[in-house]
Amino acid sequence: MSEPAAKRSLPATARDTTAETPWPVRTLSMKISDYVDKMSPLWVEGQIVQLNRRAGMSWAYLTLRDTDVDMSLSVSIPVPALDALAAPPEAGARVVVHAKPTFWTKRGALQLEARQIRHVGVGELLARLEHLKQLLRAEGLFEPSRKRALPFLPATIGLICGRNTAAERDVVMNVRRRWPAARFEIRNVSVQGPTTVTGVSEALAELDGLPQVEVIVIARGGGSFEDLLPFSNEALVRGVVGVRTPVVSAIGHETDTPLLDYVADYRASTPTHAATRVVPDQQEELRGLAATRGRGRAALQRRITEQRRRLEATMSRPVMADRQAIISAYRRDIDAAAERGRYRVTTLVSREFDRVASLSTHLRAVSPQHTLERGYAVVRHSDGTIVRDITEVAAEELLRVTVARGDFAVRPVVDPGN
Repeated sequence: MSEPAAKRSLPATARDTTAETPWPVRTLSMKISDYVDKMSPLWVEGQIVQLNRRAGMSWAYLTLRDTDVDMSLSVSIPVPALDALAAPPEAGARVVVHAKPTFWTKRGALQLEARQIRHVGVGELLARLEHLKQLLRAEGLFEPSRKRALPFLPATIGLICGRNTAAERDVVMNVRRRWPAARFEIRNVSVQGPTTVTGVSEALAELDGLPQVEVIVIARGGGSFEDLLPFSNEALVRGVVGVRTPVVSAIGHETDTPLLDYVADYRASTPTHAATRVVPDQQEELRGLAATRGRGRAALQRRITEQRRRLEATMSRPVMADRQAIISAYRRDIDAAAERGRYRVTTLVSREFDRVASLSTHLRAVSPQHTLERGYAVVRHSDGTIVRDITEVAAEELLRVTVARGDFAVRPVVDPGN
């Protein structure tokens, strides 16, 4: 098979290509162009970041960027379509474009061929913001209970602001005027235009990852409604909700209320106001400390004076004139108690002695010994049993007679007449 014949037999679909039978670049480019050409015209919204319009040219070229992420597309539009607008679009304008996607095969570039272009009205933007606001409120992201207290004196202050802006000078100058030793981690980003959301979000994530940063201030001066729109962006707002570090919103003036104000842990009306909230006033704290020390010293002096007065009043009492008086009183009480105890013991012993004597007399009166002393005697057989009847005594039986003062043996004499 010849070489030209081999080139003509290309795979019909992309899945059929192999390393041996690849598509040439022109084939892939044509395939992509055919696919894109099948797409219908559509409306797309974005922000103009670049607009090129040259005199004498029938087409103008602009770059349309997504309002939330860093993605953009090139757009070509007939000059009459631009001229049809009441106000010519400028870089930074938010627009909707009716366009047809096209693919340039020579450069391999995708772009949009616009048919119409319209400004996004303020009323429509306000309606969208109100809808997003109600959605975030329903999720509880505005609740005071989820907001964290700002540290009394942060080790390092994170500051997100524009480069060399009045907002940066206001925050730094006022913070250092209040607390000269304050330290900053400053991230200068775009605070107006299409890169605002990305720049602020990245700076916020970076500062939140630094352990020494204890509070983050997002500051921007005043501006138009459109200028402050990035600070109502949903991605940025949810990013603020997700960080661990307390966030202070200092966007615009008192009357400006982007959605960032509602989710931040503290809303400052201006960058200067934010500076007064993130650090205390050193001079005021020193005055407060001096006042506290003065009050403490005065309170201690009053306490010492009162205690001294009480001590002097106590020492002036008669009992304190004679230091032994109080001891003498207790000694007299002890002596009296001992005397009462001694009397009661003596009385009790005497009473018991008399009772014992009475019992002894009674026992003596009823005792057998007393009976013997009255002349009676006890007669016993030789085995020790007591003789109670004469019939118990045998003739010539040896009996034992016990009297009061001893005992003796006897033999009874039997009367023959009995």
